[in-house]
Amino acid sequence: MDGPGDAPQWAGPLGSLLALPGVTDVLVQEPRRAWIDRGGGLQMVGVDLPDSAAVRALAVRMAGAGGRRLDDAAPVVDARLPDGTRLHAVLPPLSPECAAISLRTVRQRALDMDDLVASGMVTGQLGRVLRAMVARHLSVLVTGATGSGKTTLLASMLSLVDPAERILVIEEAGELRPDHPHVVRLIERRANIEGSGAVGLPTLVREAMRMRPDRVVLGECRGAEVREVLSVFNTGHRGGFATLHANSTADVPARLVALGALAGLDQRTVELQAAIAFDAVVHVERDGASVRRVAQVATLSRSGAGDLVAVPALTRGSRGWEAGPAWAALGEGLGLSQAGHAVAA
Repeated sequence: MDGPGDAPQWAGPLGSLLALPGVTDVLVQEPRRAWIDRGGGLQMVGVDLPDSAAVRALAVRMAGAGGRRLDDAAPVVDARLPDGTRLHAVLPPLSPECAAISLRTVRQRALDMDDLVASGMVTGQLGRVLRAMVARHLSVLVTGATGSGKTTLLASMLSLVDPAERILVIEEAGELRPDHPHVVRLIERRANIEGSGAVGLPTLVREAMRMRPDRVVLGECRGAEVREVLSVFNTGHRGGFATLHANSTADVPARLVALGALAGLDQRTVELQAAIAFDAVVHVERDGASVRRVAQVATLSRSGAGDLVAVPALTRGSRGWEAGPAWAALGEGLGLSQAGHAVAA
């Protein structure tokens, strides 16, 4: 058994890298070298994995620690390790030269809003806007590209929820760790080797509704579960959250429609439901290889032609936050009726 402060046995020579302060990702795709991300982009470091066989053996051992199989018959694995670290590994010949290992750590303590301000992720008076979204039970869609900070921002916002409220968090990999006294976490289960036993996100969203939630949170909306999320947020369960991969707020309508198609929903149905389901979209991005930041706040509405569109409310510019067409209505709903209260640099 690993003692306090010891690297987990399954981590092998990568344990010391995972233990470095601020590390979010550890990547290996060749012997003797690894890449780590500590918030400032990828950095190459040496590692005691002398050959491809050693990399493969480590990948297999990690998969086993996560209760998953990794071998020639099942050469790809996505697993959650005992400490919450997310593992993705690919074996040759799919990764021709060497096994590829990708590790994403789980932050043990959610950053609070003051931490996000100090890091530059939240600037000006945006913190006040985000706090008001939580306090007024807005249903919020957090968007951004991979690694942009969606989970970090969402955990911080959930930490602002009234301690008397009950939060139901549904996830694929168990990454959200809000600082809140009443969080119930549901993690999807994939099929076993025989192909049975799977419990997916759509099922977990439905089950969450039977567990007396005050807030329903979907850690990442990436498939047919969008149908259940839209249903939940359209049937009186306000104040929920979901995250979605998107390159900009303008891309959000198309992404929702595409996911809805996976659930058998036509475009019009998705657009009608999404316009009502989400009160705000908060988009985060990564500035180059370093700073993660909130770049825009928008709302979803129907255009004159009947299409779903994202309308900017606040946009981060060179001079601070600039109010867009949707700010007047959003600001009023947040109790921030004067634009200057929210967009001061």
